[in-house]
Amino acid sequence: MTDSTVTSRPFDKVLVANRGEIALRVLRTCHEQGLNTVAVYSTPDRSAPHVRRADEAYHIGPAEAAQSYLDSEAILEAARRSGADAIHPGYGFLSENAAFAEACAEAGVHFVGPPAAAIRAMGDKTAARQLMKEAGVPMAPGTTDAVASTEEGEEIAEDIGYPVLIKAAAGGGGKGMRIVHEPEHFAGAMDRAQGEAASSFGDGRVFIEKYIEEPRHIEFQILGDHHGNTVHLFERECSIQRRHQKVIEEAPSSVLTPEVRREMGKAAVAAAESCGYRNAGTVEFLVDADLNYYFMEMNTRLQVEHPVTEWVTGVDLVAEQLRVAQGEALGYTTDDLSINGHAMESRVYAEDPASNFLPDPGPLKRHSAPSGVGVRVDAGVEEGGEVLIHYDPMISKVTTWGRDREAAIDRMIRALDEYEVASMATTIPFCRFAMEHEGFRAGDFTTHFVDEEFDPSALQLEDPERDELAALAATLYYAETQADEAPTIAANGREDRSPWRQRRRP
Repeated sequence: MTDSTVTSRPFDKVLVANRGEIALRVLRTCHEQGLNTVAVYSTPDRSAPHVRRADEAYHIGPAEAAQSYLDSEAILEAARRSGADAIHPGYGFLSENAAFAEACAEAGVHFVGPPAAAIRAMGDKTAARQLMKEAGVPMAPGTTDAVASTEEGEEIAEDIGYPVLIKAAAGGGGKGMRIVHEPEHFAGAMDRAQGEAASSFGDGRVFIEKYIEEPRHIEFQILGDHHGNTVHLFERECSIQRRHQKVIEEAPSSVLTPEVRREMGKAAVAAAESCGYRNAGTVEFLVDADLNYYFMEMNTRLQVEHPVTEWVTGVDLVAEQLRVAQGEALGYTTDDLSINGHAMESRVYAEDPASNFLPDPGPLKRHSAPSGVGVRVDAGVEEGGEVLIHYDPMISKVTTWGRDREAAIDRMIRALDEYEVASMATTIPFCRFAMEHEGFRAGDFTTHFVDEEFDPSALQLEDPERDELAALAATLYYAETQADEAPTIAANGREDRSPWRQRRRP
């Protein structure tokens, strides 16, 4: 089958098969390269920012992702109608769907991502573990095949030694995963893991590996071209998570020594080369207290947290994705790159940290993002828009850069203090809590940070309804008590559109 991930000629028109901040990022990069762009949208996204900023836009279905952003036929039809010669999948949705990459090839459209075979090899966690074993990449003790029965699983767990981790073979993101500390809990945990895996991925297979008790989650960014070159762009620390999903990331990690960084980088490149990987991807590891590292999985796409790598390396990863897909060689090696300073990322979700991070979607009545030197905000929604219940509740991601880790943290605290969001609960208070936490600032934390260190009652959490009422009350008070002075103040100020200039006393 033709490889749809590379072409020998430049693209003319790129369709972005996604929404939100990643769609905006890809659109901007395409425009910077002089490429025409196409957006796709579901019914509630009709007036979304990514739709307005593309050169063309096509409706692909109703709100439900399964009938719109996950509908490969509708997206390929939009590509055919628009004449797009490439599709960038962003992340999420169809970005790690091997069948979609193959469908692009059959339609004669280039898929800006890895070959379908690489997606398929790394998408099946047991197959990936077998590949890593053959490539000599360190792994935690465990199985390379799915476990056939509860009885077999119990025998394997006893052999490995508790605690163990039961994991879905066909997916990730914490779904279909259970930690088992005692033999008497194994059977029930395996039943629940298999059931969740089946409902989440349509595949109930699970495998078992040794559970690393105090792990750090550290991943390496890799890039591969179609000329046999594969590089890594150093690591990101992703240990601050809720429900096994990341919320704060940084680059570089505060714990890796130069020697361990080199070893892990080589292992990441070996992992990518073992499956013929091309384009951007991420090799993820668990690292224990003694800096022993173990392969966890490979994400065959761009990651949400890629801006922190861009901050410290100066490499535009989306631009590199497009270059590689158009057949260009990378033109550099890892030895040509270096880590410059330190970068932090806080994901701002419409979630309530006081209620176990439950989503809190709805209209975004106030959205004023921070700015300034060393601050970057990638937002997917705008003030007056809506965080939709149908999709991921991310509002934006805030990244900061500093000469060192302490400077990056301090700049993040300032940015979070300046960030104004009204009408919904957000993760901003949690992110600020983490930045000021003694253990986080000292670099002494694990993936258990939220469970062990986060006390929601200690936070001064936002009350969107209260804040809105307070603002209204303050406005009315000002209008009634200082109405005479207000026009003078406005006239001497710079706010030409101030309502006080329009107000007339009777």
